[in-house]
Amino acid sequence: MIAIVDYGVGNLASVERALRRAGASDVRITRDHGEIVGAGAVVLPGVGHFGHCSRELHRLRLDVAVREARAREVPLLGLCVGMQLFFEASEEDGDAPGLGFYCGTVRRLGDGARVPHTGWNSVRIRAAHPWLAGVPDGGHFYFVHSYVADPEDDVVLATTEYGSDIPAIVGGNGLLGVQFHPEKSSRMGERLLEGFVRGTGER
Repeated sequence: MIAIVDYGVGNLASVERALRRAGASDVRITRDHGEIVGAGAVVLPGVGHFGHCSRELHRLRLDVAVREARAREVPLLGLCVGMQLFFEASEEDGDAPGLGFYCGTVRRLGDGARVPHTGWNSVRIRAAHPWLAGVPDGGHFYFVHSYVADPEDDVVLATTEYGSDIPAIVGGNGLLGVQFHPEKSSRMGERLLEGFVRGTGER
């Protein structure tokens, strides 16, 4: 079962439909701690303001469930602000903590780039990940964001050009975060989610 973490933030129904189109047979939108920790894989969505997402996740104590799932090596996919929550903090709200899976801060887009970054951009693959096997270098995905991760660790798997090269995908063993919205990225997003579903054995 793939658990989509329901903390009241994100396009939950859209993500669920996209996962089913990608071949997932059992997908649940849930805020049940036991279901999240016991899932075969977990998706952490997120849209909007980092601080709001962080506070709601903590208010419902779903940060505890996500951390426990991660500690148990349950595969985890973060989408947009869900990916940003993998880091320690964000300039968008200095009082709101991230999950701290990776060292680094989420920073406002700079270098004269128009904010927010909204639209389709090509993604350049920089390092391999088993869930990205079906995603070609240069594939286009749909972005909507004003902040971007600035990792201290060597975790950037793909970048996109927007004023400068910025992280589009981060990850490592059993963990992947994407700054874009795969559920809004047509066939290319479906291919990414197919890789996640197949790679986690949740078909």
